[in-house]
Amino acid sequence: MPVTVNAGTQLIPDPALIVLVGAAGSGKSTWAARHYLPTEIVSSDRLRAVVGSGEHDLDASDDAFSLLEHIVAARVGRRLTTVVDTLGLSPDRRRGYLAHARRAGLPAVAVLFDTDAAVCRQRNRSRDRSVPAAVLDAQLAQVRDTGGQLAAEGWDAVLRGSAGHETEPAHSPGSRGAALRQQDRPAGLEFILQISRFGWGEDPAGWLRSVASAAAEAGFAGLALMDHLIQIPQVGRSWEPIPEPWVTLGLLAGLDNGLRLGTLVTPVTFRPPGVLAKTVATLDALSGGRAFCGIGAGWWAREHAAFGLPFPSAGTRLAMLETEIEMLRALWQPGTKAYRGRHVHLPETTCYPRPVTPIPVIVGGSGERTLGIAARLADGCNLPSDVASLDARLPVLQAHCARAGRDPAEVTVTVLDVPVIGRDREHAAALVESLRGPTEAAAFARRHHAGVAADHIGRYRLLAERGVSAVFVSLPDLAGPGDLARLAPVVGSFA
Repeated sequence: MPVTVNAGTQLIPDPALIVLVGAAGSGKSTWAARHYLPTEIVSSDRLRAVVGSGEHDLDASDDAFSLLEHIVAARVGRRLTTVVDTLGLSPDRRRGYLAHARRAGLPAVAVLFDTDAAVCRQRNRSRDRSVPAAVLDAQLAQVRDTGGQLAAEGWDAVLRGSAGHETEPAHSPGSRGAALRQQDRPAGLEFILQISRFGWGEDPAGWLRSVASAAAEAGFAGLALMDHLIQIPQVGRSWEPIPEPWVTLGLLAGLDNGLRLGTLVTPVTFRPPGVLAKTVATLDALSGGRAFCGIGAGWWAREHAAFGLPFPSAGTRLAMLETEIEMLRALWQPGTKAYRGRHVHLPETTCYPRPVTPIPVIVGGSGERTLGIAARLADGCNLPSDVASLDARLPVLQAHCARAGRDPAEVTVTVLDVPVIGRDREHAAALVESLRGPTEAAAFARRHHAGVAADHIGRYRLLAERGVSAVFVSLPDLAGPGDLARLAPVVGSFA
């Protein structure tokens, strides 16, 4: 619900139903246009112009309000932000709007415009078509009685139109307040760009180099690639390109931009562990010590079948994950002596070139057994980015660390985030519409935390406050290097 984040500024959740209440000339339409998109505002005046001869065609009022009721019901039913711009003085109509919001589970906010009567009269006189003075006087009298009515009607919040207001995405409660904390008391957080889609046209290598250079310029600390054989349905269509990651990272290692390079994540089913150890060590040598290795049990049966790879049970894959991490450690250690461990027995550990620096191993996954493996064997664990999931899984990871005798601080926490970041609310809404496919807009916006830079700064501050050290960011609309400019202020605020 709306809360005050600084002096005089209140936040309204987005999406929400917002009903404006006030006399003619009280500033309702101006307020709505300042805070919301034209498509989010349902105005009785504009609808009179649609079904009648103009906004002042009072004979069209019944038809206009009938149409308004249908539009409000449809938008609220789809959980879309809806601003009802009418006088709002009818208790029966307000109760009807409130009922729509309750059925949809949408926050319902009334905004009361108790503007000084003299101001309303002056504004009314300056209009091309003014409201008759007696009618305006009656409206002003109604407004005086409406405050008490609104308090009794069950609105989630009743706000004053004269107060400062901002919107806050409902999927990220507390994000605006957290953004202010980040501004006043900055926390550190690293960002790694995960490239999951490859719109490289006729110049794959040039496109990759340009995106990597833009990432470095925007302040990213590293670059990650997915390790899949077919483009996954969460990202694109199966015939869209998705390059072999370690070959691609080898190309990027030749760029002198300081970015760390690795996968998020490599399935244990794709490569024998010794071959992966050799691959990652070579990347580390070629990049001057900038490699990391994200690793997981794998999940997509289709790509295994398509490429003739075995896809054993989840339990077997998790056992392979333990073995693979042990094998990596064994082959990356100094010397060439024999190794005998819990799962791995090697007659020698001759793996040259050796890594330049210790290579971080990040385990991806949030299942109980996966978290136990990460706690015992990994340098980091990659978890979902939504706060609720993080709050549920972090205590489990910490408990596994305690059982393994490790300080939880030894296992860094990273998250994978797939955000929609718009230049402004209108751009964010346009991105949602272009990307959502058959998914409802509100559901897609919620899943991808659609918002502007300030929303994401606050959301990432909430993650940092929970101990997250790095965010892997995968833009669902990434088409080229220019798209990373929208991330620069977000990344920069945590530098």
